[in-house]
Amino acid sequence: MIRLTEIFKKLSGKREEINPNDQEAAQKNLLKTNIKKFQRLIGYSIHNQDVFVQALLHRSFLQRMSQPGHSNERLEFFGDSILNLIVAEYLYHHYPDAEEGELTKVRSRLVNRKALAAYAKEIKLSDFILMSTSAAQSIGKGADTIVADTFEAVIAAMYLDGGYEAARRFVERQVMSTLRKGSVITADENYKSMLLEYAQSKGLSVPRYAIVSEKGPDHDRTFTVEVTLDNVCRGSGSGKNKKEAEQAAASQALESLL
Repeated sequence: MIRLTEIFKKLSGKREEINPNDQEAAQKNLLKTNIKKFQRLIGYSIHNQDVFVQALLHRSFLQRMSQPGHSNERLEFFGDSILNLIVAEYLYHHYPDAEEGELTKVRSRLVNRKALAAYAKEIKLSDFILMSTSAAQSIGKGADTIVADTFEAVIAAMYLDGGYEAARRFVERQVMSTLRKGSVITADENYKSMLLEYAQSKGLSVPRYAIVSEKGPDHDRTFTVEVTLDNVCRGSGSGKNKKEAEQAAASQALESLL
């Protein structure tokens, strides 16, 4: 793990070298300045700073610094499961008359990548992510993957630092509030589901998706996917992750079929 002094020097935008004699004082000052600001934005009092540093650490930053350590990918994996559990639990208890299919649809709209990126934007999460210049530029161009993944990593960090209740309160405040306000982020229509329903209504085979190309560096890849029905290619699409590319391919297929 990179030393906290280096991490928070990056967060605060300070690039000058720190005199070893002043290192401890500088570290405390940087921690105080940045952690307090971050705590205000996420509405949580941090105990273990290291786990939140890791949650904010994108792998491109480690690669640029040529430093050993772990990025936020494992926390993102963990946070995804925690997020889905909290959302499912909330929907189950608050909508007792809703059928399984309806609950699944609402949950998918609440936790899709564009929705997560929107929640992250509300708390200015991109201001704190440690990443390379090229990764930061990809966010500036509208790529949602990095901020969405970091949002999930922060949920995992909160769970590890404060337990399930802390993570639940954060998710209900940042995510479920959109449902209570009647402003569920639908982002893109679920074209894959629409294509599947169309295929079934016409007696066609189940749509098959295949990745035909992957381009770009690891932190900013572009996937191209083709979708086939009855062994005929019906559409292709590109995106910053496989799900986005599949949705784009399904959308094109629907345009050609309808």
